[in-house]
Amino acid sequence: MSPLLLVGTRKGLFLLHGDQSRREWQLEGPLLTGWEVFHAIRDARDGAVYVAANNWVYGATVQRSDDPGESWERSEGLGLPEGSELTLEKSWHVEPGADGELYLGAAPGVLFRSADRGETWEVNRGLLKHPTRERWQPGAGGMCTHSIQLDPSDPKRMYVGISAAGAFRSDDGGETWTPINKDVAADFMPEKYPEVGQCIHKLLLHPARPERLWQQNHCGVYRSDDRGDNWERLDGNGLPSGFGFGLALDPADPDVAYVIPEIGGENRVTPDDRLGVYRTGDGGATWDLFAKGLPEPSWTGVLREGMSFDSDSVYFGTQSGSVFALADGGSWVEAASHLPPVLSVEAA
Repeated sequence: MSPLLLVGTRKGLFLLHGDQSRREWQLEGPLLTGWEVFHAIRDARDGAVYVAANNWVYGATVQRSDDPGESWERSEGLGLPEGSELTLEKSWHVEPGADGELYLGAAPGVLFRSADRGETWEVNRGLLKHPTRERWQPGAGGMCTHSIQLDPSDPKRMYVGISAAGAFRSDDGGETWTPINKDVAADFMPEKYPEVGQCIHKLLLHPARPERLWQQNHCGVYRSDDRGDNWERLDGNGLPSGFGFGLALDPADPDVAYVIPEIGGENRVTPDDRLGVYRTGDGGATWDLFAKGLPEPSWTGVLREGMSFDSDSVYFGTQSGSVFALADGGSWVEAASHLPPVLSVEAA
């Protein structure tokens, strides 16, 4: 099947249409001009495109297109209840759920659910009123709920990642949430291993082995094999840094993952003067540079929504406006260049 990439940028949404080899690409857009597109996803159930969009005039919202990109309908009335003492800041991540549900992660550390394709939204009270919330702090991008993962083996189990609060699991459909941050470092805190307060950058569940979770954290790369109850740190053995944002998996192999390290929180560019993707094929025990076709020298970065994957390939976009695809033969191809800073890449 020919790939389609939804590329969110500081200046709208672009569509990238590729051939089956992933070597030739056609660019369409920009769409939603004037909007910052933090994340866009195509719903496999009906083909609709949903966008977590933000605008300095209209604020944070979700845009939906049923004719991908020709026309858009904006969610109205998205906000937090009076009395919460919180204000909706940014919409971050849209995730289709089961039975027609739709989820939205947003700042400040909140989760919304829609049962009518984004027409109306209800805030998740379990996270909004979480007993540890007073210990959550905003990261550099705000206190954002950016990772939403649904367990395909259990419709009531789901996960979220919040910066800087950590990872949380619900086993009852979102009624209650358990912090799952054991042995995950928060080196910037007085207490290095707190219950909450970790700056998780990306959280993914492996679709074929749902008890296995991966996370790229401010303080390392981690894997859990028991639904987040315990975590193992993996950023030695080949990675130049544990800091980074991008994370991608191989849907067919739970031991394969890809990350794009950056130097650190105070210098958020790729290390060693190059753009490098690192791959593990053994569950994180070792990592190898996977950079054939990538530019060198390079000083750029990839944001938390800027890396994606499908059953055939891996894709990512940079803050310098390029999008790369892993083509047949194992080399990277620049699918687009000179775009506005890329905020998100999603394989559709």
